[in-house]
Amino acid sequence: MGRGMTVGVFFAVLGAAFLHALWNALIKTGASKQSAMVILGLCQALCGLGMAIWRGVPVPEAWIWLLGSGLIHMFYQLFLSYAYEHGDLSRVYPIARGAAPMIVLVIGAFALADHVTGVEVIGILILGAGILLIARGVFTEGEQRKMLPFAFGSAVATAGYTITDGMGARAAGDAVLYVGWLMMVSAVFYVPLALAIKGTIILRAPPRAWAFGLVAGACSFGAYAIAVWAMTIAPIAVVAALRETSILFAVLMGWLVFGEKMTRDKGLAAVIIVAGVILTRL
Repeated sequence: MGRGMTVGVFFAVLGAAFLHALWNALIKTGASKQSAMVILGLCQALCGLGMAIWRGVPVPEAWIWLLGSGLIHMFYQLFLSYAYEHGDLSRVYPIARGAAPMIVLVIGAFALADHVTGVEVIGILILGAGILLIARGVFTEGEQRKMLPFAFGSAVATAGYTITDGMGARAAGDAVLYVGWLMMVSAVFYVPLALAIKGTIILRAPPRAWAFGLVAGACSFGAYAIAVWAMTIAPIAVVAALRETSILFAVLMGWLVFGEKMTRDKGLAAVIIVAGVILTRL
């Protein structure tokens, strides 16, 4: 489409990346990851309801994208919560997020109208290499490999909703309104499924868990509203790649908050990720 990314959009997406890492860290703090994810979904739906009351109903053209994305988000939330039951934040998050830009790039090259320059492609690939370097510790550090299929499933779902919501927000003409309704649609799909799998016991969480869920829901809503808005004015593949700097924030949170091991590979991967981000800005 020939539209680049301005400095303002660049820093807005970086802020969204931090918020995304923060809500994942909040989910990781809970004893029951499915319970935390359900609380998150319900809180997201409340945020979405407030947005719907304020801004109204999306145009008919947006609903096919909303329903499709709601279904994809259901799988995303299910896979991610199971992955966190078996792995560290600083391992699950890079794998879950890292493969998504590569998938978006490949699909975008064939199915989307966005123009991505050669330098941007190189930047996205370097960014992906750094992400994979962070994730390789699951093999070298003796960590649980049960999380791998769930983390990769989350990555596929992330790629799917990234493309779907980029197109959906453009069809809606209002990114914030679109995300508000998406939060409600996602809850309609995910919450009943989680209750069917785990039972109503996942709703019997202490007040602290509900408070964390409220904060996580607000962070999630803000992060995704910014990202989808950015996708309406900048190439989807580049926005998707820049969002993956959230991995830097997640690795730091895993180290400083959860006491997860900080290895030399993680530090090197962080430098590679920053290099990839710089290239997406050239």
